Amino acid sequence: MRSASGRLLPILLFFLLFVACKNTTSPTVEKNPIFESDPRMKQITDAIFKNPTDASLYFTRGKMLYKLKQDTLALNDYKKAAELDTTKAEYLSAIGDLLFENKDIEGSVFWFQKAIAKNPKEPTAHLKIAKLFLYAQDYKKALEQLNIVQRQNIYNPETYFLEGMIYKDMKDTARAISSFQTALEQSPDYQPAVVQLGLIYSARKDQLAIKYLDKAYKIDSNDVFPIFARGVYYQNANDFTRAKEEYKKCIIRNTHYIDAYFNLGYIYMQQDSVEKAFRQYDIVVRLQPDNPTAYYDRGICNEMQKKLKEAVVDYRRALVLDTGYASPKAALKRLGLNPNGSPTVHQ
Repeated sequence: MRSASGRLLPILLFFLLFVACKNTTSPTVEKNPIFESDPRMKQITDAIFKNPTDASLYFTRGKMLYKLKQDTLALNDYKKAAELDTTKAEYLSAIGDLLFENKDIEGSVFWFQKAIAKNPKEPTAHLKIAKLFLYAQDYKKALEQLNIVQRQNIYNPETYFLEGMIYKDMKDTARAISSFQTALEQSPDYQPAVVQLGLIYSARKDQLAIKYLDKAYKIDSNDVFPIFARGVYYQNANDFTRAKEEYKKCIIRNTHYIDAYFNLGYIYMQQDSVEKAFRQYDIVVRLQPDNPTAYYDRGICNEMQKKLKEAVVDYRRALVLDTGYASPKAALKRLGLNPNGSPTVHQ
């Protein structure tokens, strides 16, 4: 059986050697409540309405949307920017990056290839290919790509950041920390490296985690992940009061941050506040009606409140969305029902 990197190489070579012309549907200038959710976002959106052909505005808003985990909207803006200004390889790379993070590997390679074609010497292209090899867990080839960039510019912080991600994936935490710190030596405000250091120290239950996560949020207050990560740190330390404060801050900054609702619900369950937990999962159901975990968790709350009919509806809905989901199956069996909701027949 071929390795993941072995399967990836033909795809890389195919897309790097052959360019297929693709038509992308360009989004029109439109209104969306999310565009009004933040003063800076609104400012950029207003500027877009005044200057709808300014590619840089779409790219800037796309980056803000990406940090709010609004990937579809971010992708639309990136593609619009690339359509309006065909000279910028960074716009093409941004599309590839976003597709890569959403597991569309072939799609991402196509856009990375376009970026390379636009500027073959651009170091960003090598960094993207390194990410692909990291994803395939071909660490040797990933490091080779990073070495190419470092030979051109030893001060590029992203090379050391990706190096740190490789070592982190290899479970070599000491070398990962060293690489992330080297990235910060090149650029003290390189936020991704600050976040990773925060996460590593959080996993160690080290108070240094809060220092790094605080710094990460100060560097970029559009990114609410550091707030969420602070909540996780306090939650793991059983400091539920502080954890809840952080999750609520996270939700205030981004009302669609689903993980914060889930974690709040979990804490309320630990504190026997079932009604409050129910409200968190109910919000997730409304925000993401295709999320099976939200229905299951809401079902648990209904069951604990003796609302068995409502619990059964939630468990069955979770199974419709994910037929292999074991937890709602077990819950229905506990209630004397088959997964389809009919009574269990006891022989």
